[in-house]
Amino acid sequence: MNWIPVRLLSVLAALLLFVPVAGAAPKAQELDRLVTQYHQLRQFNGAVLVANEKGVLFKKGYGFANFEWQAPNTTDTKFRLASVTKQFTAMVILQLVAEGKLQLDDPLVKLLPDYRKDTGSRVTLTHLLNHTSGIPSYTSAPDFFPKVSRNPYKVADFVKQFASGDLEFEPGSKFAYNNSGYFLLGAIIERTTGKTYAQAVQERIFDTLGMKNSGYDVYATVLPKRASGYELKPEGYMNAPYVDMSTPYAAGSLYSTVEDLYLWDRALYTDALLPAALKQKMFTPGLEKYGFGWTIEPMKLQDDKTELATVTHSGGINGFSTRIYRVPASREVVILLDNTSRGDKLKELASGLFSALHGITPRAPRPGIRETLSATLDKAPVAEVIARYRDLKAKKADAYDFSEGQLNGLGYEFLRTGRVTDAIEIFKLNVEMFPKDANLYDSLGEAYLAHGDKEQARVNYRKALELEPGMPSAEAALRGMGTPAVAPASKAIP
Repeated sequence: MNWIPVRLLSVLAALLLFVPVAGAAPKAQELDRLVTQYHQLRQFNGAVLVANEKGVLFKKGYGFANFEWQAPNTTDTKFRLASVTKQFTAMVILQLVAEGKLQLDDPLVKLLPDYRKDTGSRVTLTHLLNHTSGIPSYTSAPDFFPKVSRNPYKVADFVKQFASGDLEFEPGSKFAYNNSGYFLLGAIIERTTGKTYAQAVQERIFDTLGMKNSGYDVYATVLPKRASGYELKPEGYMNAPYVDMSTPYAAGSLYSTVEDLYLWDRALYTDALLPAALKQKMFTPGLEKYGFGWTIEPMKLQDDKTELATVTHSGGINGFSTRIYRVPASREVVILLDNTSRGDKLKELASGLFSALHGITPRAPRPGIRETLSATLDKAPVAEVIARYRDLKAKKADAYDFSEGQLNGLGYEFLRTGRVTDAIEIFKLNVEMFPKDANLYDSLGEAYLAHGDKEQARVNYRKALELEPGMPSAEAALRGMGTPAVAPASKAIP
């Protein structure tokens, strides 16, 4: 592009952000009340933007971008996007396809000639984009976060060490969410353009759209208005563990603001970045409703009847949780950026915000049973924690959030602190409460494996696969134990 359309897009970007929507004030007050309720329960801390076809209806920051200095979150606070990065990576790849520099059926070995030939000849660009490559995801390795994530890596070295494992399934046959695939896409962008991934995204997307508060997060850079990341513990907010941003790379290392992401959302309704026919491929669902950098799925509103057809993506990285929900039919968008690791609440909050837009009274958030029980973790044996859970569920079922993620989070809290036998008891309680949820058996299997009880680990991983055939994490765990996914007929799981 020459400088004239880029300049025009930047002017339009400014207008998009600052033209008020007529009659938006009452709706904005309703949206603010809902987000404030989540914030007061410590279920959201960050920035929000809500818009429809007429423009921005509501945008606001909540809580602190930095707790130590009590610096407030604002609508131009910069948050790490985590996996929301993937849609930008996919866009650059498709731009290169549009320019004839890449083809969607190109094999990986053509795109990265140094990649191992036996697997790279079977994996295509499409397989990387839609998570069907079969290459193991490096973030699934049990020692990645404690032993790898804090260290800086050059792209080629990381690919060789952590994104070149033996295939877990035949490419194209299954879906398995895969950070290795998007790391490889970043390497492909660099080799094809001759520029770093950061430069390519900056020049091709951010500069073009006037996204002046977006970029590749480099820890050493002094970046104005950058949010710090936190985790909520029983004792309060704690600084999130450090991660070197060379490891998420093209799978999760960008930062942005809610205002800049709104510019991105609006640009996707135009052909400014990509021809319409090729852009549509981003939003065409494949296996597990995943396109290229986006999930295409319905969102149920809080009347439990109305559904919206959304394109969405979530992100989670140490201290940060992100969500963007787009409704193409009505050009509505909800953008949520949180710096306290509350990804567990963002979908519920987004559903409430969309409900309010559609004249449906949103449900008020409830305190999570996990946080209620966490307060006693260091003071009571696990049997007492479980007894309290049963008592509250029996007497105050409507007063707390008892969803399956609550106990699962509590179980992982025990695992992280080395209380493995206590974690097992919490996970057992969760599968008792939600016996049809495959993920919970997978978690229980993980706890048994950490305890050294491989037999019970096998039983629960197989149960997970019985409920959800092909679950990648369960299959990988069984494979790691040298165990077939299906039990012998004489030992079939009842």
